[in-house]
Amino acid sequence: MADTVTFTLVKSSIGSTERVRATLTGLGLTKLNKKVTRKNTPELRGMLAKVNHLVRIEEV
Repeated sequence: MADTVTFTLVKSSIGSTERVRATLTGLGLTKLNKKVTRKNTPELRGMLAKVNHLVRIEEV
């Protein structure tokens, strides 16, 4: 696995549950098309799996 993961918010969280919106905020995704790079951890992978329908994931 890669050391870091880059992900981008590609779909709005409008209409999503509060839990999904809180997960996006925890990932640092606050605006559409914002790109974030984080260290690849199991906790991060679990959060990304929860919102995979809203983000695009690119491993670096």
